[in-house]
Amino acid sequence: MAAPHLRHYQDGGRVGGTTARFQPMGGGGVPRRAANGGAGRAGLFGGKRAGAAVMAGPGGRIWKDLLGRARKRKSAFRSGAELQEASLHLLDCHQNLNDLLLEVEDSVKPGGQGGVEHQEVSSESFIVSVLQEQASRLGVPTAILAAQNAVTNIERICQASASPFQVPLLNLDQRKRLSCLLQTVKDLLANNVFCRSLFCQEMWKMKDPPVLEAVWHLHRGNIVGLGELLESNPAAPAVVEWLCDSLCGLCEQVESSGDVELAGHVLSDFAILFLQNGFQQTSELGRKLEFKNVPYICHAVLRRMLTWVLDAVGKEKQEDVSTLQAMRFWLNVFNVSVYKSAVHLDSLQQFFRHTLTEVLTYNPLLKVCDAIHMQKEWSFTRTCSLLTTLYRKMFTAFSAKELICQLQQVLETHEVNWQHVLSCVSTLVVCQAEAEQLFKDLLRHLLIKAFENYDMENMITAFLIARQAALEGPAVFMPYSEWFKASFGSSGGHHGSSKKALVFLFEFLSELVPFEAAPYLKVHIMYPPFVPTKHRSILLEYITLAKTRLADLKVAIEDMGLYEDLSSTDESVQPQGQALRDVEKALQIFENTRKIPTSVIEASIFRRPYYTSWFLPALLRPRVLPKTPDARMAFIDSLKRADKIPSNLYSTYMQACRAMKEKMLQDESKVETSHSKEPVEQLKAELAELRTLIVDKAKYEDVPAQIAVISDRLKSVLGHSSDENEAATLNSPIQVDISAPRLEPSHQSVVDLLLTSFCQNLIAASYFNPPDRQGPCLSLFVKMMCGHGNLLPALLGRLCQLIYHQGPSLNDAHILGLAAFVIHLSECRALIPEVKANCGISEPVSEKVLSISEYWNCLLVCRTEKSFAFCMRFCTAAASYLMCKFPSYSCEDLCALLPPSLFKKLQYIVPRLSLEARGILCEEAKTDLIWSSLSCPSLNYKRASLCLWKQARFQELLKEKALQLSFREWLLLELEVYPEKDILSASERQDFHYWAIYQWYLPAPSASGGCDGDLEKACGIIINTILDSSQRLDLGSCGQSKVSVSPDILCKLQEMVLELGCRRKLLSGCLDAQRHFMFEILQERLKDRKHSSALGEQLWRQQELLLHRRILVGLPASALIMTCRKGKKTMLDCEDFFRFVNLELKNVCSRGYALSYDITAHFFRGLLNASLDCEESAEGVNDVLTACQTRCPIVLFSAALWWPRLEPVLCSQWKRLFGAPLAEELERLREWQSSATSFLSSGVVFPLSGPPWISAAFLHCTIQQQSPHGRERNALKRLGTDTEQLLVSLLFFSLMDLISAKIAPKEGVDFQTSLEWSLAILQCLEERGTSWPLLFHSAEKDPRKYCVLRSAASDCHIRLLPVAFYSLTPCFHQELLTREQTFLYVALDLYIQLLRLFVEGKDLLRQSPDTTEHGDPLEVITTARRFLFSVIPGCPAPSFGNIQPLLATCEELDPELGATLLHFSRPAAAMELDEEPVLF
Repeated sequence: MAAPHLRHYQDGGRVGGTTARFQPMGGGGVPRRAANGGAGRAGLFGGKRAGAAVMAGPGGRIWKDLLGRARKRKSAFRSGAELQEASLHLLDCHQNLNDLLLEVEDSVKPGGQGGVEHQEVSSESFIVSVLQEQASRLGVPTAILAAQNAVTNIERICQASASPFQVPLLNLDQRKRLSCLLQTVKDLLANNVFCRSLFCQEMWKMKDPPVLEAVWHLHRGNIVGLGELLESNPAAPAVVEWLCDSLCGLCEQVESSGDVELAGHVLSDFAILFLQNGFQQTSELGRKLEFKNVPYICHAVLRRMLTWVLDAVGKEKQEDVSTLQAMRFWLNVFNVSVYKSAVHLDSLQQFFRHTLTEVLTYNPLLKVCDAIHMQKEWSFTRTCSLLTTLYRKMFTAFSAKELICQLQQVLETHEVNWQHVLSCVSTLVVCQAEAEQLFKDLLRHLLIKAFENYDMENMITAFLIARQAALEGPAVFMPYSEWFKASFGSSGGHHGSSKKALVFLFEFLSELVPFEAAPYLKVHIMYPPFVPTKHRSILLEYITLAKTRLADLKVAIEDMGLYEDLSSTDESVQPQGQALRDVEKALQIFENTRKIPTSVIEASIFRRPYYTSWFLPALLRPRVLPKTPDARMAFIDSLKRADKIPSNLYSTYMQACRAMKEKMLQDESKVETSHSKEPVEQLKAELAELRTLIVDKAKYEDVPAQIAVISDRLKSVLGHSSDENEAATLNSPIQVDISAPRLEPSHQSVVDLLLTSFCQNLIAASYFNPPDRQGPCLSLFVKMMCGHGNLLPALLGRLCQLIYHQGPSLNDAHILGLAAFVIHLSECRALIPEVKANCGISEPVSEKVLSISEYWNCLLVCRTEKSFAFCMRFCTAAASYLMCKFPSYSCEDLCALLPPSLFKKLQYIVPRLSLEARGILCEEAKTDLIWSSLSCPSLNYKRASLCLWKQARFQELLKEKALQLSFREWLLLELEVYPEKDILSASERQDFHYWAIYQWYLPAPSASGGCDGDLEKACGIIINTILDSSQRLDLGSCGQSKVSVSPDILCKLQEMVLELGCRRKLLSGCLDAQRHFMFEILQERLKDRKHSSALGEQLWRQQELLLHRRILVGLPASALIMTCRKGKKTMLDCEDFFRFVNLELKNVCSRGYALSYDITAHFFRGLLNASLDCEESAEGVNDVLTACQTRCPIVLFSAALWWPRLEPVLCSQWKRLFGAPLAEELERLREWQSSATSFLSSGVVFPLSGPPWISAAFLHCTIQQQSPHGRERNALKRLGTDTEQLLVSLLFFSLMDLISAKIAPKEGVDFQTSLEWSLAILQCLEERGTSWPLLFHSAEKDPRKYCVLRSAASDCHIRLLPVAFYSLTPCFHQELLTREQTFLYVALDLYIQLLRLFVEGKDLLRQSPDTTEHGDPLEVITTARRFLFSVIPGCPAPSFGNIQPLLATCEELDPELGATLLHFSRPAAAMELDEEPVLF
């Protein structure tokens, strides 16, 4: 039965006919092998390789089958012991112990057949018995024999590979056989018959070094630890060599074998070993004293492997792809997750610090000058990916502050590799958001130390770090130009402490000059360090040196652009490219101001070479001229008219344009669009890669690096776009035409690509995680976009198109994405310049400078049903995203991120559209805000906004002062609504207004934007807001100002004013001292505005007064007049109204002396209504109208002008209120009108009653309403002899009409007719010898005569009295000069006023469009001057006595006239002495 099996063991596992068995060595007792290597092991891995034994001979069965057969039939042995003894006897003769260790794995299971049980036969005890028997026979310990046989088997297994050379990983067959062996060895260890120490020693004596995976299995199976195995080899350098070769081989084999997971486990365990033994903590040293060589080995291996990687950094492009992949696999040892709890955190940080130091100090061959010259190539995206990956993995174990401290320590204590240091700076500033401020602190520290010790090393370190960080763009670090200005641009800089410090700085800058690139030299020249005047020579010396260097670089400072972006370090921009940018920027400025930019004017004078050689050729590039002149054509035309374009150059340009038009080149669009498709495709690929990272939380750490790559691709795309369309916008406000934003097609496509990517990333990330678990990916993406300053105009313009123009048509996904984008833009608001928003018209007032938060307020308008719906959707999405994105933020932090305008829009819209929201003060939300509900396709935004409104967090934000919608802001929003297109019906709007005003804002405290229950305060806010709203430009109507007041709001104001009036009536006591609150409000608005000659200011004031009048007319008429008690009598008080009319309202009057009909009628109606409160109504009316004669005569003049329309209204009202005869003063007004009419029509005598100027006003107005004027001239002659003041007053009113015809021809007054009427009145006065010049005398001594007339005229008409005066010169005769001694004084005073008006360019220039009809201003002045020269010689001597105060001014303005006056004003005697005596 046993014969076949015996034959197997007799074969002994033949390998090439060699029998493998142990035989005793002579006398030593140490077993040695026979034919297959018994000569002992020479060297470290000595001995002959044994063949692989296969325990299955011809017809033989494996040992397991033998044991299995015992279960299949009845055993011939009575017990297991008997069976074991027989087996040992059989093996004693023919055995192969090595094969035995490989074959026996499992115990023999007990089995029974026919009810017969057999005892368990243990293979473990069997192996032990065999080993003990063999060891006894050989005379060696069993444990030693087992160890030696195990090593022999491992060697056989490792050598069984089909590969011609040894590889670190086993194949499947080797792995299976090794597993069998290790199981047996574990059993032997359990029975204490295995010698670990000898096993370790024998492992190093094999012919070939052990396979790395086999060693790992020994460690993983707890047979022999890696540390113990490494320590057992005394030749530590050889172990290091083996480990490094094996680890490199492992990394290289991963790609080909596909055993990535297994290789990762092997690498991880070795890495843990290296850290546990190479970077021990003090608490661990005690238990690891038995290892002496292991720490050295671990350090050495890590250093060698790091060197392997760093050697490839400088030649990444030359390395094979597979080699680079192998190195990247090795970098997994720097994954913090590998070590978990296996390595103490301090050990891990110690390892990373050590590695970072090794990297920064590796091969420090580069000099500082090399770093200055080459650092641009060491930016994040240009640095070898191996190095940036290594940095990023190490950074995860430290905070940014710890990393920068480590960097600082290395810089202070070691010679460094500048390439590695600066690439580390770039990686840090890109991947660590908080690194920017920390680097600023480091730079400040370095500069302080540098100037304290005058240390050049700290200076160069600071400059290199500042420049390197700035290379990554303004999104991550301030531009170099900004840093240089901030550090040295003021007297507070470190260099300003002493002359020595100043000299030190310029010595340092001078030493840099030979190595500097042009952009940095330009920064130093254009933004030089602050230097006291006495040391200016030091600066000039440096500038000369820097300009010399620029000349060597073939960069002329004269060729610098007008708007060059000095923050950029791009050296590729040539003068022609910069000139194209300058042209675009100049066109932007010209288009907005319609003036040639100052910088262009200066360049044409002071920088002539650049202007003529670069700027003009860039501007005058031939093209097909458009039919309608565009901004470029207008700009060129303006320069041509200003003689800033040479004629020959302009002619050449026009000829070339005509030639181009004739040819009509078909490929023009290709010429204009030089945008390369390849960079765009690369950008798309990188954006797609970013999306894969954003949706995987495990890859968030790779996002900053990927965004840096995208930034680099974006820079390439923008760099390849047409230079003509690129504007330098970093340091200037961004121009956005809100009414019609213009975008270059190339930039728009890039912006659309980025916005699409953002929205897709948001939706994709939200599918897997809510916003608060999406990491900083989207924030970094938006910050990167903001870092590209030349992209911002296109970005903001595109957002204007999408939100302002196309908002209602956007779908939910678009709105959600754009809302989140706006939130992230608010995070980056420090990177975004101010926005100059204009509405597309040429007036300067149309342009406003806005912050980015105010910009959103301009774009999100609520005027129509569609815009309301869109605004609610957008603001709901934005606020919800913010609260879901930052759930742990405090209200203060949220306020900093949330644009106030968005939140206030929600406060306005939600209660407006939802009745339920009006009743919520603070309701605790039952559930948190769920982002998934907001991003679902079937979202109901009205329900979502109400859900948001009910959130407790939202209600907390409502209490933040910065986010509260005040009453004034609410009114501004409501006044923008178009009632006919409102989302609410008229009744719904009325209900909403009632709730908002009376229930919400009126009782609310002023601290939260309310009125404190003060009705007067509420009225003041409404009036001011209506005025502000009307003065603001209405963008929806392309810049046309609103001229009407919202009837709904005005209705509420009327209610409040009436309620205030009723309350005052109930108050007792004297209210004489109390002023009218409404006129106080109106005058307060005008008080702070200075009377300016600027046209814009004048227009604003005129518009403001017209609005005041509109509001006053809209209020209850009785509100203009107050009542007060004097004793037991109720009096009417019009003082505030009179004051307001005399100071302000008269300046927007008709004809210069009368208020408009609406305010005149309103006052009289109010007067009659208010008189109802008086005990004697007629008496109250009479008192007021009597007071008007002296305190506010313009009211009566207005009544005279409008009496035909006013009389029926007042008579009807009086009859309705009182049913009694008219009040006496009203009746007198009727009589004056009747007298004037009768005098002109029937020839009756004109009666004189009351003040003559009132009679004159009625007569003048009646005359103006009748025609022709022949009868009126005859009527003048019929006036009595005592009507001199009446005639002078008529002259005044006619002169007012004369001036009105000049400055306001639309008033319906004819100039020539007015002039003829004035001359007729003057002739009548002259015929009667009446004194009239004092009418023009501004310093009249007798105020009783004509000051009433002058006080009723508008300021503008009074200023233009000199024009009217000198229009009357045909009637000035010699008799007038002798009769009126003050005439010369008046004429000279008015002439001086005329000259001043002309010099200051005031109203004198505002006249009829047909300037030839009445003479231009110069003609008026010439006429006046000629008249004065003609009359001065004929003036009597007393006339010259009055003009002395005017001589000095006259000599200054008109020296010739002054000399003439001086000559004729001398006494007669003096004049006689001046005459030459006649001798013969």
